[in-house]
Amino acid sequence: MTEQQNTENAAPDTALTALLGRHSIGPRWMVAPGPNDAQLTQAVQAALRAPNHGRMKPWRVVTVSEAQRPALADLFEQFARDSGKSAEDVAIERERAYNGPVLVAWVARIDSGVAKVPPHEQWICVGGALSNFMSALHFMGFGAKILSGRKCQHPALVQAFCQAGEQLVGFVCIGSPTRELEPREPDDPRPLLSAWSVR
Repeated sequence: MTEQQNTENAAPDTALTALLGRHSIGPRWMVAPGPNDAQLTQAVQAALRAPNHGRMKPWRVVTVSEAQRPALADLFEQFARDSGKSAEDVAIERERAYNGPVLVAWVARIDSGVAKVPPHEQWICVGGALSNFMSALHFMGFGAKILSGRKCQHPALVQAFCQAGEQLVGFVCIGSPTRELEPREPDDPRPLLSAWSVR
């Protein structure tokens, strides 16, 4: 193998090593800085490389600025109160609007009327794009975690972030990690990999 071939192979090996080490990190373990506009754009560019039958792009990303956090906190509070949560839990829900130095909403648009690209394929694209987005941020040195739950179905939040026919998938918190990955058992891919047995 030539020196040039060694150099060409180094980047994919490095990327694979980084991917195998990717993990989500909670907002309490994040500090500023988060990604800037150019880095977010690059992460979205990586998301566009996910499998995408028909090039439908059934997802989009909505940024939430620092100045908009109080408005988001009001929406989270409305969800908590409508859910019958205690005053303490309402306060906790408000605080979640301030998670992560950078916060984006992940929005999906699934069109059930496209015969060649059924809904499950569109959801595959949404998930694949999200995975690429978060992996790209990890490669840049940031930590990220998507937080979802029942509040993403609350009418006030859906109205705030979604257009007609869209669904709010969740909020991605992004920042600089303050701790390393906690030790865990190595992932074993073997139970998930099998040969087709013709019946």
